Amino acid sequence: MTPDVDSSTPNRSASWKWTICGLLLLASAINYMDRQTLANASVRITKEFQLTQAQYGNIEAVFAYAFAAGSIVFGWLADRFSVRWLYAGVLTMWSLAGLATGFVHNEQELLWCRMALGFFEAGHWPCAIRTTRALLDARERSLGNSVLQSGTSIGAIITPLIMTGLMTAELGSWRVAFQVVGAVGFAWLVLWFALVKKSDLPAPVRLSTNEVEPASESLWSIIFSRRMLVVFFVIACINTTWQILRAWLPKILQEGIGYTESQTLYFTSVWYVATDVGCLGAGALAVWLGRRRLSVHAARVIVFAACGALCATCALTPMLDKGWVLLLVLLLAGAGALGVFPLYHAFTQDLSARHQGKITGIAGVVAWVLPAQAQKLFGALADRTHSFDQGLLLASFLPLIAVLPLWLFWENKSDRTT
Repeated sequence: MTPDVDSSTPNRSASWKWTICGLLLLASAINYMDRQTLANASVRITKEFQLTQAQYGNIEAVFAYAFAAGSIVFGWLADRFSVRWLYAGVLTMWSLAGLATGFVHNEQELLWCRMALGFFEAGHWPCAIRTTRALLDARERSLGNSVLQSGTSIGAIITPLIMTGLMTAELGSWRVAFQVVGAVGFAWLVLWFALVKKSDLPAPVRLSTNEVEPASESLWSIIFSRRMLVVFFVIACINTTWQILRAWLPKILQEGIGYTESQTLYFTSVWYVATDVGCLGAGALAVWLGRRRLSVHAARVIVFAACGALCATCALTPMLDKGWVLLLVLLLAGAGALGVFPLYHAFTQDLSARHQGKITGIAGVVAWVLPAQAQKLFGALADRTHSFDQGLLLASFLPLIAVLPLWLFWENKSDRTT
């Protein structure tokens, strides 16, 4: 079979391509708005449904397992069908799942809604990464992925502010926030269909004229390659840390450190501003370094290592008292924790154009199955020790550890325009 080729949308301007990257940013924001409603209302929900920390961790784990399953399904679909329609479909379904969460009455119903949300939210990443690969060349992709990834922070910044305005003193007022946030996604569909035409993202997507991929390169040869094994290790490390911070930060601030719900929601917004700065800064810095004497690969690894070092500062939090120093450390750690993701996506985009969706989906299984177990262990450890400190300490060093295989075992082929 001859290789599929990614469309480079030759008749479209650079400004249009970056506008679409901005639209992907909005999709990421909506994705995280629906996801973060649970974390921001976690204390209220655990009180209403009388959940232990381990039970809350299990709810996060169910979301993660569903996300892993969805990654496989939508990764395959993204390589077979038009991303234009697939993207719209998964966004519609995860928005409905988020909206439905506002009507649950018990833990079991909550589990089902989070399972549906995780499954359909997984479709966002194969579709989005497939799109940025089609629009941008190798040197631009770190920045394009930063724009895409930064939407997660923007969504997470907005969500606590929305919930602060919608939640009242009544314990169950968190439901309205879920319903309002779930309805936001439908506005995105109008922009998507207005800006992206069928010819922009055909199925299958094709390689641009300056891109070459061997016809003999099979999906299995990629999966069992050294590079793919590195990808598995890296995403398992960085996503475990990120998901722990994302899901547990409100509980850590309120139940672990002693901040009020209002203080926690406002700080959470500030924390996601820091993660957004880290994400955009990492992509821009990698592009800047890559345009100097450094290779594209060296630039990415250096910036990845810097972000990992920032994330490791989170290990200091158990030694710090409540106050601005502790909060500053959390901000730095957040910037590093999200900053590694656009670089990771750029590495996966070096592997294959023909199988980009499937690669993203298969890596997504590793990205979510291991963090799912980590969520359960984090909750169980918190119940046993009556503290979040040990779990936070263990999670903080994983992104820094992930630098090693990228440095030692990734073949330096990323300078070619793939």
